[in-house]
Amino acid sequence: MRATLFDLERTIRQRRQADPSQSYVAKLTAKGRGKIAQKVGEEAVETVIAAMASDRDGAIGESADLLFHLMVLLADLDIALDEVLDELDRREGVSGIAEKASRKAD
Repeated sequence: MRATLFDLERTIRQRRQADPSQSYVAKLTAKGRGKIAQKVGEEAVETVIAAMASDRDGAIGESADLLFHLMVLLADLDIALDEVLDELDRREGVSGIAEKASRKAD
């Protein structure tokens, strides 16, 4: 799985510089971070809707869309997939309740 996500990361980073008329990633990037973030939100909602409808195939497709758009957002923020995976590794074996409690208060 990691290879697939790393391949996607590489492709997204290459296509960000492409002609927006030829690349969805370039077109979305040209619209700015707000639009990219909006797409992440839309795909998250669609994933939730599919899950609540017990639509397995829909949830798979929407999850793929969500991961894709999240990867576009990460690229826009210049955050490498490795950084996110490192954070997940850091949290491995830590209770979700304990991990949340260890964060700085807002």
